[in-house]
Amino acid sequence: MLHNLYVKNLALIDEIEIDLKKGLNILTGETGAGKSIILGSINLALGGRYSSDILRNEEEPGYVELTFFLENEAQIALLEEKDIFPEEGTVVLSRKLIGKRSVSKINGETVPISTLKEVGAILIDIHGQHEHQSLLYKKNHLTILDTFAKDTIADVKQQVAEQYHMYKQCKEELEEAKLDEKERIKEASFLEFEIKEIEEANLKNGEDEELEEQYRRMINGKKITENIDEAYGYTAGSGNNASDMLSRAIRCLQDAAHYDEKASELYDQLSEVDSLLNDLNRELSDYRESFEFSDEEFYEVEKRLNEINRLKSKYGNTIAEIFVYWKEKEQRLIKLQDYDHYLETLQKKLKEAESELAIASLMLSNLRKEAAKKLEQAIKENLLDLNFLDVKFEIVFGELADYTVLGKDDVEFMISMNPGEPVRPLGDVASGGELSRIMLAIKTVMAEKDQIETLIFDEIDVGISGRTAQKVSEKMAVIGRNHQVICITHLAQIAAMADAHYAIEKKVIDGKTKTSISLLSKEQEIAELARILGGAEITDKVMESAAEMKELAKRTK
Repeated sequence: MLHNLYVKNLALIDEIEIDLKKGLNILTGETGAGKSIILGSINLALGGRYSSDILRNEEEPGYVELTFFLENEAQIALLEEKDIFPEEGTVVLSRKLIGKRSVSKINGETVPISTLKEVGAILIDIHGQHEHQSLLYKKNHLTILDTFAKDTIADVKQQVAEQYHMYKQCKEELEEAKLDEKERIKEASFLEFEIKEIEEANLKNGEDEELEEQYRRMINGKKITENIDEAYGYTAGSGNNASDMLSRAIRCLQDAAHYDEKASELYDQLSEVDSLLNDLNRELSDYRESFEFSDEEFYEVEKRLNEINRLKSKYGNTIAEIFVYWKEKEQRLIKLQDYDHYLETLQKKLKEAESELAIASLMLSNLRKEAAKKLEQAIKENLLDLNFLDVKFEIVFGELADYTVLGKDDVEFMISMNPGEPVRPLGDVASGGELSRIMLAIKTVMAEKDQIETLIFDEIDVGISGRTAQKVSEKMAVIGRNHQVICITHLAQIAAMADAHYAIEKKVIDGKTKTSISLLSKEQEIAELARILGGAEITDKVMESAAEMKELAKRTK
């Protein structure tokens, strides 16, 4: 539901903010007070047309913000399909108007006007002004019918959708397969080259990892052997090395060890060091030999790795992916080599898919036509209640040129409001006020099934009064049980049904005309009803009539 409306610097509005309620919200006020500006502001926030002359002060930007509280899971799902994610169940649509430009945002993130319109169409439906009026769009008529009949058509509709996706897939596969002979030969030749190249490589799973490990060891081995050779040279190499020098030192201490106990201890220690050094030299020699390999061996490993990496760059990031690519291309080559049979198989598959889709679509169409008769009758009865005395309302079925995910039905609502006149499309026949009442009739029938939570009715009271006005008010109250309804009206019968009543006033403050809006108390509601009823003079009788009208409305609801 639309929880909050904030408007700044537009026409007669300096700055206003109102919190709207669930149920039936009524807006009333004197002619010229600014009711159309309020509705126009909502239209702007939903992506409506903008002209810079609407700004109250051209030196400052205008601003409109709509805050929605969402509880309907279907609405939330539709928004998430468009990557709009309600924050704690809240969606904020805003539009900043600067000169001849505007900036649109959803939950603080800048979006194009097209997105604002799409999201707005999910959240709110406006009836009375042509913009945002869903009834004018033929594509919405099938949606209304399907929503009415959803309990009976849901399974078949799902079946049609599944069959359609299969049919579409078969159709696309056949279209892709339709190559001319020259293209087929060219593709087959290229596939043979790729398959042969992969086969001749004789790849093995895990081979690349083993070779990379071996290659790293070989590369590092060169550096390690250089360091080992240098260390070995110092300990046991030719010339002056640690082993030779240590042997000389031992010989020098050997004689002294016979004459002195301390010298004997030092001799023993030096002999032990010599033994340890000899062990170290043997280990260094063995360690070095473990890194020995031929240049030819290194070249072969490097060459094989380069070949595998070249194939990876063409056919997949891993050997496993190369194998998958290889199998796919083999299958494709088999199809191209037996091309006529392949095409014949695809055509047969498409024909079968189309046949199954046709059967499911026909079942869906028949169910829709049965539901359409009930919907026609229900809407016609509600139209009669709304003072369309000679009305004819029909749901006409046509057939689309090709299948869609919804089948092949082309549905349109047709109406005639004068005796002897043929039924014609709604948009060609009805005025703004009439369209609003037609939509009111439809919404009354659809009250428990429609997914759009917020409905706005403008001009709905044009050309009606008395009993018709009372019927309109009662039907709006019915819709208000399951939806949030916002209605601008001049009629007391409709205003009396309000769950929340707002007065729009035009005041002159400091020499400037400003529009304001306020939520009325119960006493103020009666006073406003009396103003609508009484005209220039509001007598006690008029006040009593207003109070009685409000009480009767309360009982009716």
